[in-house]
Amino acid sequence: MQKRYLGHSGLEVSAIGLGCMGLSHGYGPATDTRQAVELIRAAVERGVTLFDTAEVYGPYLNEDVVGEALKPFRDRVVIATKFGFTFGDDNKQQILNSRPEHIRAAVEGSLRRLKTEVIDLLYQHRVDPEVPIEDVAGVVKDLIAEGKVKHFGLSEAGAQTVRRAHAVQPVAALQSEYSLWWREPEQEIMPMLEELGIGFVPFSPLGKGFLTGAINAGTIFGEDDFRSKVPRFAAEAIEANEKLVALLTDLAAERGVTPAQIALAWLLAKKPWIVPIPGTTKLHRLEENLHAANITLAADDLRKISQALETVKIVGDRYPASLQARVGR
Repeated sequence: MQKRYLGHSGLEVSAIGLGCMGLSHGYGPATDTRQAVELIRAAVERGVTLFDTAEVYGPYLNEDVVGEALKPFRDRVVIATKFGFTFGDDNKQQILNSRPEHIRAAVEGSLRRLKTEVIDLLYQHRVDPEVPIEDVAGVVKDLIAEGKVKHFGLSEAGAQTVRRAHAVQPVAALQSEYSLWWREPEQEIMPMLEELGIGFVPFSPLGKGFLTGAINAGTIFGEDDFRSKVPRFAAEAIEANEKLVALLTDLAAERGVTPAQIALAWLLAKKPWIVPIPGTTKLHRLEENLHAANITLAADDLRKISQALETVKIVGDRYPASLQARVGR
């Protein structure tokens, strides 16, 4: 597995990481713990060094699984986790909370569940409008000085928020959605990241499964699957967006690879400081995704993709209205 640096932070990770959320949260029932541990360890064996989790995934369950899986390999891997919520009495309600005392409590909980003495990359999961980002960055700066955290990250933050945080404590990485069917970061975010020397960690690089070609207008999502609430996964939106999958399928057939591999190779070709974190619960999908790191798209390939994308109009918002207000702040 090839390695990359997240911006100028000095943090070196595998070119493709593993997003662990789906093993416990968001896409239906949690994977059996033993199977989840085996999948994560299979990723380690195949050269993955960046593993992404968060206290909200479960909540808490995913950090337990990741901690158990990576304990034997702790000195070989980079663990990223996130703070930023409290969960109400039923552990289901997600309430933004980045008050300094809560950040500290959240980090202690994450350290315990992850079975580690230090968090390699600590993200604020979503910007809390009630807490100045300078205060958030200041707490993380103190945690770094105390040896409990190594690097600071932000998730789904707007460009000005990133700049303000970076002025207090250098930001190693921004994690936000970015893929062939969500390219908004190219407008303002990516130029800012390049200017400041910050790495980019795209989540949902396969469009929450859509870019694999495995989803069609007849696909039915369970009530506990986040996609059942996402406008972009309504039947009429899927039908409209299948033009993008058809494009990927044709390009993949020309190269003898899969649509998912083209989608990931496209991300890797955009910038050397981009590290996507596709998630999966299946070993064969893990291996398929990781193989994308060995695919080099030539300038002509990238030009073809860019030209084809100009003909595709993506239909549907990527978040339900209730969550849309939490991103890009």
